[in-house]
Amino acid sequence: MSDAAPASGFPYRLIATDLDGTLLRSDESISLRTRDALAAATAAGAAHIVVTGRSVPWTRHILDDLGYDGLAVCGQGAQVYDAGTHRLLTSVTLDRQLAGVALAKIEAEVGPLYLAASRDGLEGEVLVGPGYAVTGKLPATPFTDASDLWTAPLNKIYIQHPDLSDDELAETARQAAGGFVTVAMAGEGIVELLPLGLSKATGLSLAARRLGLKATDTLAFGDMPNDIPMFAWAAKGVAMANAHLELKAVADEVTTSNEEDGIAVVLERMLG
Repeated sequence: MSDAAPASGFPYRLIATDLDGTLLRSDESISLRTRDALAAATAAGAAHIVVTGRSVPWTRHILDDLGYDGLAVCGQGAQVYDAGTHRLLTSVTLDRQLAGVALAKIEAEVGPLYLAASRDGLEGEVLVGPGYAVTGKLPATPFTDASDLWTAPLNKIYIQHPDLSDDELAETARQAAGGFVTVAMAGEGIVELLPLGLSKATGLSLAARRLGLKATDTLAFGDMPNDIPMFAWAAKGVAMANAHLELKAVADEVTTSNEEDGIAVVLERMLG
């Protein structure tokens, strides 16, 4: 699609941005330049939707700091959240029986895994088992008995392996259990088991429909393989310079890094 702006002043009616490694810098802040560029694009007629692998409890504080009151797609597409009213509009949970089968099949191939899980809901805890390394300083609740994982509805399970790389683990998990769950690689140390068929694209399409918008209206930004379905759905996908090679391979454009205002660079050009 051409970057030439129509009468509205911006060539896309919807801007979908991932959070970690994309909208957020490494310290989890959003630069003033990027905030201003998003504000200018929304003033020109575009809607902004955050699309993140984080569940709502791990996302809400960022949205509140941004003064964000629109829709957000959280939990890798599982949750559509109205930040203005602090309401969960839709939520998809993991079939726990299928997830248990999937875990058994993966462990049969690679041996014991380190596990964590995200519980459903606005206040859903992230449970973290022995050996699992949590990225950053996000709140988590430790568990020692694996049966604790299954006592309440879950959006996803996180898996880590003591020896395999994230890419190796994700590929092995897909081969062993791809018929039971969706496997997503969302960041360093973040390989996830999701409801079968779920992706950022499914959640984004639901949120866009609520706004009366379509894939052809959408400009998407991301940095990891879990953004590939979103790029496939959107009219244009822009990868950050720091993005995983798998995402760069399918991107329409590669911008500067999240530390160098990559989103703002593209939006400012489109705004002219």
